[in-house]
Amino acid sequence: MAIQDIYPTALRLLGRPVLVVGGGPVAARRAKGLLNAGARVTVVAPVASAALRELSDAGLLTWEPRTYQSSDVDGVWFVQTATGLAEVDTRVAADAEAQRIWCVNASDHESSAAWTPAVAVVDDVQIAVNAGGDPRRAMALRDAVATALDTGDLPLRRRRVSTGSTTGSTTGSVALVGGGPGDTGLITVRGRRLLGQADVVVADRLGPRELLKELAPDVEVIEVGKTPGHHPVPQDEINRILVTKALEGNRVVRLKGGDPYVLGRGGEEAEFCRQNGVEVEVVAGVTSAISVPAAAGIPVTHRGLAKGFSVVTGHEELSEVPARADHTVVLLMGVGKLRESAAAMAAAGLPQDTPVGIVENGYLPDQRVTIGTLGSIADQAEAVGVANPAVIVIGDVVRVSPFAPPHFKTADYSTTTPNHPRAAPSQTKTRVSTP
Repeated sequence: MAIQDIYPTALRLLGRPVLVVGGGPVAARRAKGLLNAGARVTVVAPVASAALRELSDAGLLTWEPRTYQSSDVDGVWFVQTATGLAEVDTRVAADAEAQRIWCVNASDHESSAAWTPAVAVVDDVQIAVNAGGDPRRAMALRDAVATALDTGDLPLRRRRVSTGSTTGSTTGSVALVGGGPGDTGLITVRGRRLLGQADVVVADRLGPRELLKELAPDVEVIEVGKTPGHHPVPQDEINRILVTKALEGNRVVRLKGGDPYVLGRGGEEAEFCRQNGVEVEVVAGVTSAISVPAAAGIPVTHRGLAKGFSVVTGHEELSEVPARADHTVVLLMGVGKLRESAAAMAAAGLPQDTPVGIVENGYLPDQRVTIGTLGSIADQAEAVGVANPAVIVIGDVVRVSPFAPPHFKTADYSTTTPNHPRAAPSQTKTRVSTP
């Protein structure tokens, strides 16, 4: 096994004097990094770049516009050379070595007493990578690790309780995370990251359930899922759970299907948290109202077919929804009252031959599409046993679906090749039921 004489560590330089010798772009980057660490930075260089002069003019560092002198290392804790002149950098490194001061020699990494790693910051985590003196390799590895932390592929969750208050505890937080329609690849990067940081997850029945299996064993998962007509955990109790767990100092994620603010009662949960002094973040999700129809190739708007759409639940009155085939109606949670909803739309003037599509379990392996008309869809749904979770789409946009029967495609709906015959759907996971 190869042994490298490097001992990785981190320096706490807050308030301590450090020296940067050089005035170019590298010196500017190193000076900014040292300033971010809270160090008192002095730069020695006959000429300074615009970036260094700005920092000097702002009073953030001291610039000595002259050549280096051996006495410049007196009393400092750390030295960075960046002159671009090997003989000068070597002299600075020798002076620092004589006084037992750690020095990074930018001109000769092999003989340098210290190396500057490639650094990234994700939340309060710093990633520092050394790669055998190869800076490009180090930067590539740093970026890969930072991306994995950002996306939740690596654990970013805290393991020690913060002691920011005098009592040794601190108020936690709540994140209302939209998990999308259920496919684990459709949660946002921000949502996946917060889920990886969570101490407590309050989970719905829908959404990316497979991600719960990736949580650490000590993450508390509280199931509050609802089914139509059956709410085992009332909304008031869900609100109380979120606040109680956060006040215990936990990072709480409310993992919801779709988007928290699209018929998801996320607004009520956020309001309750704020009323009780709990910080709350809302992470938008891919709403099933739009994404699930897309899984069956149905756009909610389409040039020449529909310029707008309405999203309602099947439990709501449909009298205010435009009863036109060129205005798409998306019904969520509408399977139980599909027959009544279809009759209401017909009574409002929507033609009985208006296309209707039902997409069950959108994006999941058992996804199924049922396509019919306003007059036939209720009987079709009963015949094949359509069940929630399902999204119902009413309007001419259903004609665009590759699963629509051929006679639905006789209308001029295409923006590129009107009435052009379309190939049969290639998706094998989707079963189709048509009149």
